[in-house]
Formats: sequence, structure tokens, C-alpha cells
Amino acid sequence: MTHPPKGSAAPPGQGAPTMPAVPAQSGSPRPPGGSPAPQGGFGAPPGSPPAPAAAPRRTAWAEGVDRLRAAATTEPGRLRIIGALLALLVVAFGAITAWQMTERAAAADNVLHGSQPLSASAADIYRSLADANTAASSGFLAGGQESQETRDRYEKDIRTAAAKLITAANSSEPGSPSARTISQLNELLPEYKGLVERARANNRQGYPLGGAYLRYANDTMQNEMLPKAEQLYQRENQRLNADYADAKPYPWAAIALGLVALGVLAWAQRRNYRRTNRVLNRGMAAATAASLAVLLWLTVGHTLARSGLNESYDHGVRSLNVLHDAQIASLKARGNENLTLVSRGAETKTLADERTVDLYDYDFEQDMKTLTKGLAMAADLANDRSGEKPVENANAAMEVWKQRHDEARKADNDGDYQLALDRVIGSADKKPTGECFDVVDKNLTTALKHEDGEFQRAANSGLGAMTGLPVGAAVLAVLAAAGALLGVGRRLSEYR
Repeated sequence: MTHPPKGSAAPPGQGAPTMPAVPAQSGSPRPPGGSPAPQGGFGAPPGSPPAPAAAPRRTAWAEGVDRLRAAATTEPGRLRIIGALLALLVVAFGAITAWQMTERAAAADNVLHGSQPLSASAADIYRSLADANTAASSGFLAGGQESQETRDRYEKDIRTAAAKLITAANSSEPGSPSARTISQLNELLPEYKGLVERARANNRQGYPLGGAYLRYANDTMQNEMLPKAEQLYQRENQRLNADYADAKPYPWAAIALGLVALGVLAWAQRRNYRRTNRVLNRGMAAATAASLAVLLWLTVGHTLARSGLNESYDHGVRSLNVLHDAQIASLKARGNENLTLVSRGAETKTLADERTVDLYDYDFEQDMKTLTKGLAMAADLANDRSGEKPVENANAAMEVWKQRHDEARKADNDGDYQLALDRVIGSADKKPTGECFDVVDKNLTTALKHEDGEFQRAANSGLGAMTGLPVGAAVLAVLAAAGALLGVGRRLSEYR
């Protein structure tokens, strides 16, 4: 019987069964079931490291900053940054200059062609209304002997006031306080004219009711129309002052930016010289010259414009305002002088010392005080003989007017009404106060025309100094920026 040999070796020809070789697999081993093993975290084999997270995507801004930082480490990159900075500064300087000077030129133009003419129109409205009231009272005193000249003067004043109201209405903003005031005056003007016509009709027939109508018309003028006209005048003066305030301030922002631009241009050229030993870079030199021209033009031009505007205000607007006030005071004084005779003591006023005086005569005295002060101020503001002479003539006539008025009041207080009337509206041989009033009014009108001419000349000079500055500054700034870029580009070409 045969026995198998002892030991662990397999018999010849019969090997022990073995597992087939498995090629190496990439990745993690798969657990039973075929699903891949998790990459770290829960369920990962103990001790296995976590997979690295994907890096976040960088923003375009961060990448741009990196590029700029990298470029700044090289000379060509630095030159590009300097060129961009120079162009930006010069263009900004030109833009700010053009913007600020455009605003100031527009304000100066409003002074010359807008607010000052409207202020003068408002003063003409007041003057025309006051003169119409004076002419109406003078015609009433003449009764049936009212002259055609007095009638024509009244009608002319009414037409002038109506025309000026239309002009002011077209220039005012709808819904503004000025527009409402003009609308109210347009409603009151025909009402006043109707009262005057009723007063005339009754006066021609000898009815005492005519005097009551005239006093009522005067009250409408003095208490409603003239205060509204004065409000309109004050508002237009405020607009004029606002336009002056906008036109005169120095453009400090543009001046400061111009100095900064020139400083950076000087630094860039010095830097270029230290690196190349070249004294002149034509592009940067041209940019510097153009920027300096803009700065000088801006400074000198605005200084001249400011000087002209200051002169137009000091020797034009101020004188015009004083003369307007003086003329209005003379008109009101003349009207009150006439109404003193119309009312014949029917209207009185109790003073602080308990004295009772005639209302219209008291108002006359106050108006003459205003006229005296106004003429003194006008004489001080006049800066040449052409402006001084009419004011001196008006002042001399006013002094005679006061003397004749005192004579008329004495005659009236003595009971001689006809003599008092002759002293006020009589013929030339009676030496009436009306002659003095006419001389005062005529000379004040002459002075107003002269001062208006002074204003026009000075304001035109101020506006002319700004002519072309906004456009010229913008053009020169563009040329300066182009010069700076060309100068930098010349240096950059040496690195190619």
C-alpha cells in the first residue's frame, strides 16, 4: 500500500491553488458593495488626511491691482502710471475751470441783461404809479382848467406802468411771489383809474364828492399799489444781489487744481531729467505751458471781471438805487402837497406830543427829509462831473421848493386858499412849487440815465473779461493732456 509522502510540499505536478494577481488600483479602496470610500471625514478610514479644498477664484479688481503693482516695479510701468496721472489732472483742471467760469459768466450775464433791467423796470413801475397819482391830484386841483399836458402825463404814466407790468410778468416765474404781486397790481390798476375818473367827473360838475373819490383813489395807491410795487422792486434787487454774489467769488477749486497739476508736471520733468540727463521733454513742456496759460487766463480774467462787476455795483447799482429812492420821494412829496389842498384839513394825524396836524402835510415833510438824504447820498456816490451836476441842480431846486411850500402853507393857514393854490399849481409868474418839482424830477431823470450808462459800461467790461474763458480752458486742457501723454510716450518708446 502506497502512502503519500510526509511534509507540506505538494506532489510533483500538482501545485496548491493560488489567487490571481490584482493590478494596482489608483484612488481609495472600495469597501464591500462597490461604493467608493469617502474622502476623509465621517466614514473615512482612521488616520487618512482630508482632501485639500479648491482655491477661490480671484476677482478682476484684485488681479488688476496685482498687475498694477507688478507694473510699478518696472520703469515702463511707472511711466504709464505717471502719464495717466498727468492726463487726468490736466483734464480735471480744464473741466473744473470751464464749469466754474461758465457759472460765473452766466451770473454776470444775468446781472447785465436780466436782474438789473428787471430791477430798473420794477423801479419804473413804482415811479410811474407815483407820478400818475401826482398828475391826478394836480389835475383835480385845476378843476375844469386842467391842462392837456397834465392829462397827457397821467395817461402816459398809466400806460408805462401797464407795459412794465407786462414785461415783469413775462420775466417772472409762474407761481412765484413776484408773479402774484404783479397779478394783484394788474387788478388794482383799472380800479384806481376808475376812481380817478369818477373824481374828475364829479369835480367838473362842482360836486364835493369828487374830493372823496380822489382821496379814496390816493389811499388805494398809497396803501395798496405802491407797497406792492415796492415789494416787487425789493425782490428784483434781491435777485440782482444774488447774481452779483454768484458772479464775483474767485474759482478757488480750479485755481487749486491748476497749481497741483503744475506741481506734478514739474515733478515729472525733474524726474525725467534725473534719469536721462535730458533737460527738455517737449510733450511735458507743452503740457506745462498750456496749463500755465489756463491758470494765468483764469486768474487774470476773473480778477478783471470781478473789478468790472464791483465798479458796476459801486458806481452803478448803488447810485441807481439811491436816485430811484430820491425820485420816488419827490413824487410822493408832490402828491401829498397837492392832497393837502384837496382835503382842506379833512385828514389829520395826532403826533406823539398830542399835536394834531394835517396828514398830507405831515407826510410831505417826511418825504422831503427822505429826498434831502437821498440827494446827499447821490452826491457822495457820483464819481464824475456828469453825475454830480444834475444832483446839485436837483438839490438847489429842492431848497427853493421848501421855501415856496412854506409860503403856500402860510397862505392856506391864513385862509387865502386861492393864493395857496397859485403857489402850488399856478402859472410861472406865481412862482409855484410845481416848477421846482419839475426841475427836481428832470435832473433826477438825467442823473439816472448817466448812472445807468456807467453801470452798462462797467458790467460789459466785467462780462467781457470772461468771454471765451470756459471754452479756451477746455481746449487748452485737452492739448495739455495730449502733450503729457506724448511726452511720456516718447520715453516709453526707448524701452521697445
